[in-house]
Amino acid sequence: MSSTVKTRERTVSPSRRLRALSREQLPNRQVAGRSLLYAILIVLAAIYIAPFLIQVATSFKTDGDAASNPMSLLPQTWSTAAYERLFLNSDFPVWFQNSAIVTVFVTLGRVFFNSLAGYALARLHFRGRNVIFALLIAVMSVPGVVLLIPKFLVINQLGIYDTYVAMIVPLLTDAAGVFIMKNFFESIPASVEEQARIDGAGTFRVFWSIVLPMARPALVTIIILSFQGSWNELSHFIVATQSPELTTLTKGVASLASGQLSQGTQYPLKLAAAAIMTIPVAVMFFIFQKRIMNTTDGAVKE
Repeated sequence: MSSTVKTRERTVSPSRRLRALSREQLPNRQVAGRSLLYAILIVLAAIYIAPFLIQVATSFKTDGDAASNPMSLLPQTWSTAAYERLFLNSDFPVWFQNSAIVTVFVTLGRVFFNSLAGYALARLHFRGRNVIFALLIAVMSVPGVVLLIPKFLVINQLGIYDTYVAMIVPLLTDAAGVFIMKNFFESIPASVEEQARIDGAGTFRVFWSIVLPMARPALVTIIILSFQGSWNELSHFIVATQSPELTTLTKGVASLASGQLSQGTQYPLKLAAAAIMTIPVAVMFFIFQKRIMNTTDGAVKE
């Protein structure tokens, strides 16, 4: 009997040893896999951030240095001539001011009107609601370029062409923002609003005081998308204005390609303007990125 047990132990022990060795090697494999994954992510991050670094570096180069060494991250001679020309010898401050005014009003307007429209489509029951939502989806599928000529005709017919009103009012709502808000409001249980209605709150009071504060993740998304979209908008401003006093950053920077401020390639001048344009959008994203990631904020379970 004892000899049989010893024989079993001898036959079993090698397999147990193999299992023990495999368990010891498993963490090593995990470390190797994570290292490979991090290496791939670092390479991808470098690919994405390299153009921005080249842009910033080129903005501090001279025209000759930028033409001879366009990919260099270190200028041979550091120069702030591009920024001096932008702020002292051009209308760049006016462009920046116009873009800031339009962006602020458009962002606030989209947050308010998109939320109202999204709540109406998600909660209010009225005839034609499904038809309106179908039209909303249809508008999202239409390229914006197709609407430029009709937009110009409407703006001109209303007599608001070449004004701030023409720049702001047509951008106050967008189909994508209404779609986002509608879907988020539908994810909030209707029972949340019942107690407020029992207490006598009206539809707008329920929307403003109960539902809207719970939609912070969606609101942050709308803020970021609206800010970025209106700040980088170009085609609408081309058909809405023509006065130099109403030129925005996108129109102004686009005009630099035609040699408005000087002759030559003007790489430092163009990239300096582009670098300044990216700062507000980057600041906005870094401010709200934690809240936009927290998509469970305000969720309620029935």
